[in-house]
Amino acid sequence: MSGARGHGASGGLGSGELVLGIDIGSTTSKAGLVTLDGRLAALEEVTHTIDRPRPGWAEQDAEAVWWADVVSLCHRLLPRAAGGRVVAVGIGTLGPCLVAADAGGRPLRPAILYGIDTRAVTEIDELERLFGSDAILERCGSPLTSQAIGPKLAWLARHEPDVWRATRRLFTASSFLVERLTGEYVLDHHSASHWVPFYDVRANGWIEEWTAAVGLSQPLPPLRWPQEPVGVVGAAAAAATGLPAGIPVAAGTIDSLAEIFGAGVRRPGELLLAYGTTMFLAEVRTTARPDAHLWSPASFEAGARNLAGGTATAGALAAWVRELCGAADFAALTAAAREVPPGAGGLVTLPYFSGERTPLFDPRARGVIAGLTLSHTSAHVFRAALEGIAFAVRHNLDVMRAAGSRPVRLVASDAELKGVLWPQIVSDVTGLEQDVLEAPAAATVGAALIAAIAAGHADLATDWSGSRVTVAPEPGSVAAYETPYRIYRELYPATRDQQHALADLGAASAAPERDPGRSPTA
Repeated sequence: MSGARGHGASGGLGSGELVLGIDIGSTTSKAGLVTLDGRLAALEEVTHTIDRPRPGWAEQDAEAVWWADVVSLCHRLLPRAAGGRVVAVGIGTLGPCLVAADAGGRPLRPAILYGIDTRAVTEIDELERLFGSDAILERCGSPLTSQAIGPKLAWLARHEPDVWRATRRLFTASSFLVERLTGEYVLDHHSASHWVPFYDVRANGWIEEWTAAVGLSQPLPPLRWPQEPVGVVGAAAAAATGLPAGIPVAAGTIDSLAEIFGAGVRRPGELLLAYGTTMFLAEVRTTARPDAHLWSPASFEAGARNLAGGTATAGALAAWVRELCGAADFAALTAAAREVPPGAGGLVTLPYFSGERTPLFDPRARGVIAGLTLSHTSAHVFRAALEGIAFAVRHNLDVMRAAGSRPVRLVASDAELKGVLWPQIVSDVTGLEQDVLEAPAAATVGAALIAAIAAGHADLATDWSGSRVTVAPEPGSVAAYETPYRIYRELYPATRDQQHALADLGAASAAPERDPGRSPTA
């Protein structure tokens, strides 16, 4: 199922120059026209679903979802330019994802999605034994996990040999769309640094001896920085989308880095907290050391690194609870949950409903709701889910501090859809202020900023984040969460073996997972 929505903007666009930012998300894609002073002048969005043909699998059709979304968004958005002239295109997408394509760039199978696709557990173990986990962390900056592309490549070679033999080009979501627009086969450094164990984050290049060691014969794409121009909109793409032929297209990147661009996170101690179908947090230009429980990918220029973490569920879990409770909308459920005191009436949720990414890196982790009684209501369960995700954020922050990060403030993006409750819970659980961006669609604006830099209209110091509202922790609530958080940290090791056993039982049934529908944070 899919849908489309348009968002108005104050005032007309006029006849000035505009940059187009495209953000392809897990369940929602957006595109925005942004003026060269950073004003989001028009925004359109469409929704789509994730295919989950087997437990642990997560896929999307690159043509029917990603490219179709770009075409649809352009057709809806460009007529709203009202005389304005689009001068460049930037792209941020879900990722890292794997698209195996033939020599003409045509996908040979559905795209294998990022860390929520956990099929390659065996291949992770094999690659670790081949190269050594310590050596991988030292060279690649991140451990081998379900987030990494390398194990997915090994899985494809083993389980779908016909597809593998026909594969000539390897894309992620952003590079696939760049190829559709320009015909160029390139990949940005940030995305490439998630192709563990094949990218060296210190040398900013492919590790050729390791690709040779696993028999990877397909040519890996040339590397560029996200804001570098890599080509221009070609005639076929112009005909399909309505974009002007010949305008520059940036290399693009994963949506989390585009969101960092759009959120203006630049100062030491500032961390981006991106609310979404999953949740992502990152410190930019970090001096913290790489940690086996986190990611430390390349950033937006040579020598710049991020320290990052991410949950496997966030808005997706909120959507699941809403559907389970039969709630008509999030507003009513949120209003009811707001009346429940911190601690959710003695409930603690482990939000590992799709496994967990950082800091557990456990694809076989499973969701737990502990403390249920007959007196609990849907409002208690919903609040416990929000609190569980906030506990996951705090867990990541604790590990980041241990690695040398010194977070002092969270910059929250795309939190406006949740009202005040969820951001307030996160601040109360973590004890940190959040500067919540008032403007919507930070990743879309960030993709547009990448386009503006590529076209020479901005630079890396440019800040288009706009105004912010501060959400401060409430001292009484901070204290109230200490015991639930302690229990949260104790629950996973206490139930891990049982979670894994249940995950194995679920996998044996091989029943397709259901997509809970559009989350409030997609």
